[in-house]
Amino acid sequence: MPQVRIIAKNFMDMVAALPAMKLDKLYENAFICEAILRSLPPLAKKYVLQMLCIEVPVTAKSMEEWVLPDGVSKHRVAIDRLIQLRIFTETVDRKRETTYTLNPIFQTNLKKLLLYGVVLPREPMPSNVTVRLPSSEDLEAFALEQWECFLLQLINSSQIERPSNISSSMMKIFQRGLLSQRDKEAPRLTESGFQFLLMDTNAQLWYIIREYISNSEERGVDSADLISFLLELSFHVTGEAYNINTLTEVQKNTIKDLADLGLVKLQQGRKDSWFIPTRLATNLSVSLTDSSSRKQGFVVVETNFRLYAYSTSKLHCEILRLFSRVEYQLPNLIVGAITKESLYSAFENGITADQIISFLQQNAHPRVAERVPSVPENVTDQIRLWETDLNRVEMTPAYHYDGFPSRDLFEGASDFARGYNALLWEDPEDSKKMSLVVKAENHVHMREYLSRQRQ
Repeated sequence: MPQVRIIAKNFMDMVAALPAMKLDKLYENAFICEAILRSLPPLAKKYVLQMLCIEVPVTAKSMEEWVLPDGVSKHRVAIDRLIQLRIFTETVDRKRETTYTLNPIFQTNLKKLLLYGVVLPREPMPSNVTVRLPSSEDLEAFALEQWECFLLQLINSSQIERPSNISSSMMKIFQRGLLSQRDKEAPRLTESGFQFLLMDTNAQLWYIIREYISNSEERGVDSADLISFLLELSFHVTGEAYNINTLTEVQKNTIKDLADLGLVKLQQGRKDSWFIPTRLATNLSVSLTDSSSRKQGFVVVETNFRLYAYSTSKLHCEILRLFSRVEYQLPNLIVGAITKESLYSAFENGITADQIISFLQQNAHPRVAERVPSVPENVTDQIRLWETDLNRVEMTPAYHYDGFPSRDLFEGASDFARGYNALLWEDPEDSKKMSLVVKAENHVHMREYLSRQRQ
């Protein structure tokens, strides 16, 4: 089966990929330092706080004494993460003794934030200036509607009733890797596109934000400045209004794009205009694995493979069609069935059984979400069994070699292929045929080896 190829990196993965100079520039912002600290593994946070007031290098041996023997693997992960983010600088002296030093820019600004506190460059607007602000429920509904509208336009523009204002060039950037199109044919979802739809909202958001940032240089926007603004945005208060005039021109353009994605809501008053962050924006600095927010589920799966989805969303209906047979749709209810044929179609499109089961579990209706398991075991077991039906035979491109002139050459070729982990089959018993099968990717190496042996 195809493996999951689409990866939704969080902000910290993107920060770690920045050049050293841009990282140091980011660390000049105290809010970035706090966001980085929040994202670190628990042991890495401990190391940063312990070294916050230490101005001299600390030896690796000393740091190893800070952890118990069973925490060595976590220690290595923490150190690697800190080095990736340039929070730690690793130095090896002539005696081959390793020491670690805290990044002075990061150290200074984090210490300043923790000791004295730092205020945002903009404060919420007073209530007497703003018009009636949306309630938290209205804001949540707005964010969900905008995001679903964007996703529907992303995967199938014919399904959308109210297209977003995102430019066609930006939409093509987001669609890159998710859709493929041949001459004179309608665009089709790729394997990554199918997998993308089954991700939770946080993971989908990270994929889109990653594409948005990676393309920023082409739009004349510095990627470090964009990451800095997005991380800073995550420290704003959900539901509060912030004056747009406090933003730079680049930030104003970014805010308009984020509004189309549902991360902020824009409002206009008599004199001023403002933006209101939604929960999607304030969760930007939270790691995917640390996200504790759980959206309301809507799917009920019965032991007879019947599926009921209590939703009015066209997007939910399109997602369910990926792996089930939708039989009919009422104003607030989608009724379908999980069948062998519908699952085979999903598997052929690159969706795995685990992804389908995970989607059903994450989106289980509150009435069944508290059950253990939330999806009947006979259904999950059968989904996995139907997937294994397609995996009984694994196709591997290969080359067949026979007719070796001598036993020594045959055994040498077998050992050579085995050294590349390319030997799929050999028949050493038949002294006449002396056959072996090698992976196609190693055919060039085998041919060169055999030609050298014949000289």
